[in-house]
Amino acid sequence: MAYDEKLADRIRDALGPALPEVVEKKLFGGLAFLIGGNMAVAASGRGGLMVRLDPENYTDLLVPGAVETVVMGGRETRGWVRVTTETVEDDDSLIEWVERGVAYAGSLPVKPASGKSRRK
Repeated sequence: MAYDEKLADRIRDALGPALPEVVEKKLFGGLAFLIGGNMAVAASGRGGLMVRLDPENYTDLLVPGAVETVVMGGRETRGWVRVTTETVEDDDSLIEWVERGVAYAGSLPVKPASGKSRRK
């Protein structure tokens, strides 16, 4: 399944012009948005939104059927959540999740730049 291009456009809008250092990169069958080389959020190839959060305190945000831990290779990936498309239907909810991902990615050490910047 390809990622939802409309959701990717909404993520771009939620990121806004204040974040020119955002890099877009195709990862995990979706389109990821990286801050300082660290993935913050992605339009998932499996549908919905994938968000990177602090692995020490993300479990309070889990809601069965709406926000769940990402499973890769049959294993849960701490600090990574999949948010259903329905959960981020309205812009305020999407912005809230994008801001969470940006805040955590921005707190991590910067990695070398790679990928294509969304800013020209």
